[in-house]
Amino acid sequence: MSRRERRFHRQFRALERLVPPLRVPLSHLRQSQWFPIRFPLAVLLTLGGLFWFLPILGLWMLPAGLLLLAIDLPTLRGPISALVIRARRGTQRLRRRWRRRA
Repeated sequence: MSRRERRFHRQFRALERLVPPLRVPLSHLRQSQWFPIRFPLAVLLTLGGLFWFLPILGLWMLPAGLLLLAIDLPTLRGPISALVIRARRGTQRLRRRWRRRA
């Protein structure tokens, strides 16, 4: 396993710790036998995220779809793990600022 893949899997584990209700679904979806469900779901989430301006769909679908798509496409693992790291750091900064104000 390359360095990029290890970093990608570490970010998945960090997301599972950060949002405990996602632990079980993410661990199941990462298994190889879930590919027939995971890949179309990832494509649908990504396309749904592009139509974020519609009432039912949201912008949250785009990163979720890209994260699932990166499981199957190794070229996406590096950029997606970097985005996850940036997002986690950004939310930590926002939490610290929020706590200082409160």
